[in-house]
Amino acid sequence: MTHSNENQHGTAPETPAEVKVTLGGPAELADALPYLLGFHCTDSVVLVALHGAQGRLGGRVRAGLPPQPEDWPAAARELARGLVEGSIRRGARPDGIVVYLCQEPRAGEAPARVMERLRPLAQQLRVACGALDVPVVEALCVSARRCWSYCAPTSERLPEEGTALPPPGTTAIAATTAYAGLPAPCSLRAVEARLTPRAGGGEAQEAAFDIARAELVPRVLGEQGEEELRRRTLGLARAVMERLRAAPRIDAPSDCDLRDDGLLGDAEAAAIVLGLQDRCARDRAAEWVGPLDADAALRLWRALARRCRGSYTDHAAPPLSLAGWVAWSTGDGIEARVALRMALDREPRYTFARLLHTSVNEGLDPESLRSCLRRERRRRVAGAVRVRRAPAGSAGRGPRHHSPGGRRVRIRR
Repeated sequence: MTHSNENQHGTAPETPAEVKVTLGGPAELADALPYLLGFHCTDSVVLVALHGAQGRLGGRVRAGLPPQPEDWPAAARELARGLVEGSIRRGARPDGIVVYLCQEPRAGEAPARVMERLRPLAQQLRVACGALDVPVVEALCVSARRCWSYCAPTSERLPEEGTALPPPGTTAIAATTAYAGLPAPCSLRAVEARLTPRAGGGEAQEAAFDIARAELVPRVLGEQGEEELRRRTLGLARAVMERLRAAPRIDAPSDCDLRDDGLLGDAEAAAIVLGLQDRCARDRAAEWVGPLDADAALRLWRALARRCRGSYTDHAAPPLSLAGWVAWSTGDGIEARVALRMALDREPRYTFARLLHTSVNEGLDPESLRSCLRRERRRRVAGAVRVRRAPAGSAGRGPRHHSPGGRRVRIRR
């Protein structure tokens, strides 16, 4: 099987077109998975498409392992259909599929027991793919840095204790990744942790949300309330971004996040998060993806997402979506997917996150959305100039223009 620069689902970093890696055997296939996805995963089902006689690796889909065995048949059918139909939409029906089942042992459980426990799911995935006329050429269980093949003939069956994966960084695909200047696979949990509230100490932040919510009502109901709220929200966000930008650089992600949390006050965080529930404010904040703004904006959206807990957990959908948008726009598909999935976990019907999540997974170019945001900004600035130049007494006579996203202000616990 050959790994090249194909990136149909946008889940793996691209390598130079002339660089290819040939993978042989279950251990090399298992070791290659983090490089195909860009991160180390566990509690996951991964399907990878194969194309051509040489088994060129193509598109892939990943989902969490369904905890209940009764859900496995439906999940197997959905994953198989998603991979095959997605590959067909991109013009290349798979000739085969590789299945990965990844899970760490439970407390007191032997890795070999994980393999046996997941065997029925592997069989259901083989049946689901076969029903679509695409064979599963290999199905692997990966646990505790060991692997087992569900497809090997009896005469070639791996030992009961499985096969140990090569030491990290010693394989051909690891060397190729380093040669191409690509980042090593990251920890998916580490990415999620940057967007998740820290344990403890949330009472002061939730109290700040309560206070900000009470102050928000008269602002929205007053004359020019909506536009005043947007200006205030974006002004506060800009001020915090400047503070983050001026702070000394810290390379360690956890240390950087801890420092950023200290630079963001509880009242500021509450006011910005509540203000971003308005779609117009959120859309204007989405314009901050240029080279001068992207890093500080992403750090701000992460920090705001970490403040949303308790009765305000679902208010994290806008900052998580903005974090996903900035990450995608700057080339980090891994964090983009994580942030957008987390946004949809908190508010499954949040249209902005759903559209971005689909676009990232379809491998679309973020430049089309950046261009749309630039056009919207030019129209808004031009409209403001016309209002300032209008004769005295004429304000408010023309039609009102609203952002395509409309108004979305939620004031609730």
